[in-house]
Amino acid sequence: MTHTDAPRILLPAMPDAAPLTEAVLFGFDSWAFPFQCNVRTHLAPGQQPRLVLRPGPAGSHDEVILYYGTVIRIGETFHMWYNGNYGPLQNTIGFERKYCCICYATSRDGVTWEKPDLGLVEFNGSKSNNICDFPASTLWSTAAVCYDPDAPDPARRYKMAYEAFLTEAESGLGGRMHFCVAFSPDGLRWTPSPLNPVGPFLEMAGVARHNGLYYVNGQGRGYDAQRFRRHLVTYASEDFEHWSPCGALGLRRAPDLGGPATEDGWNNAEEVHLGAALWHRGNVMLGIYGQWHGNSTGERRFVTMDLGLALTHDAIHFYEPISGFRIVPAREQPEAPLGFGPALMQGQGMENVGDRTLYWYSNWRGTEGSGVRMVSWPRDRLGMLRPFGPDNAQALSCPIRVVAGSARLYANASGLGPHSQLRIGLMDAGFRPVPGYSGDDAAVMAADGFRFPLRWRAGDTLPDAGPYRIHVQFEGIRPEDCRLHAIYVGA
Repeated sequence: MTHTDAPRILLPAMPDAAPLTEAVLFGFDSWAFPFQCNVRTHLAPGQQPRLVLRPGPAGSHDEVILYYGTVIRIGETFHMWYNGNYGPLQNTIGFERKYCCICYATSRDGVTWEKPDLGLVEFNGSKSNNICDFPASTLWSTAAVCYDPDAPDPARRYKMAYEAFLTEAESGLGGRMHFCVAFSPDGLRWTPSPLNPVGPFLEMAGVARHNGLYYVNGQGRGYDAQRFRRHLVTYASEDFEHWSPCGALGLRRAPDLGGPATEDGWNNAEEVHLGAALWHRGNVMLGIYGQWHGNSTGERRFVTMDLGLALTHDAIHFYEPISGFRIVPAREQPEAPLGFGPALMQGQGMENVGDRTLYWYSNWRGTEGSGVRMVSWPRDRLGMLRPFGPDNAQALSCPIRVVAGSARLYANASGLGPHSQLRIGLMDAGFRPVPGYSGDDAAVMAADGFRFPLRWRAGDTLPDAGPYRIHVQFEGIRPEDCRLHAIYVGA
């Protein structure tokens, strides 16, 4: 099927709904399946944590890897930008060094990574390294990259939002950290915007383009005056240089203090660390955020941090399918540093590779054990809908309308067999069964599959007109074994 033959699919109940060539309805997304009976949302932690990119030797430009980075797959190659950290210790809690640089790595499979010799920047008298040409001498830690192959200006195909320290003379706002941006034609040679700083303090994790706007989110002080509480705050821009003058609150985990925060309340609450790294799936974005678990003393050495899952349909408002669930637990990470509570740092970038979903992240602190790590799940099986009783287990989707071309449905489900099946039919917008697509005419899935094509008695494509709702019934002697992970609407 050519690109021009691809269907155009509309989910009119979703925020900012726009036609898509494919939509994914995750079983754990209550926007996708708002009507449910005798089923529960479950999530699954990432599996097999491993260290996939190690820091360089002592004295090198990436002797400590803080990551704070991005992975993007372009064609058959994975590209990674990460934060190389070097020099004397920046603070007393034992992980941040004084200097930073943006480094680059590549992979063919997302698991085995190489640090190419770029020959762009001199370090210790040699250009034989993987440092990107990024002339921002006061770069600090956080940076998120997006790739825009259709950018009108080829010099701006790659865009980066980053954090940098600017003096009073440079910013006019006082010497402090600021939100800055840069552009590149190849992802290796970067030019900071002459308009920097483009926003106030922001330590960012996620960047996405959605319905004509760019969105960057992180933890910042642009939403309210609660300086010592970390929230997920989002800024928006049309051109990646002129940003909304204030942020939108997307996710709050800290208590509402009902008044100004004070120093004695710093680092002691449940908060959102660095916002959420985003995986844009068209109609929904999956966000991996840092679950900052503060300590009652306020001492950062005792802070621990897992990674959680939050979803958004408009890049602004986020919700957790299960509040506080640890999608990547910090416990028992391989080669984790000793002497600190376990703490992880998310990164931008998640990809489906074959029958697996891969995600890259790192330890938040510790010279030993620094580097980029990876966990994985069976493809798109970060969660599911699953019955909790033997009778009348079912779920009904949001409305779906095909506005051009023809579209098919595919199901990602497990736990199926002789004693557990899914019956998947259609209802119209008024909850009436569609003849030829419901009841005995519905599609039946009785074996596990990542992308099982659904076929009804009336055919294998969605009927004309609409909109329609997908009706999923969990059946068999043991319906509680059924796990619905996702339904795809596409070619």
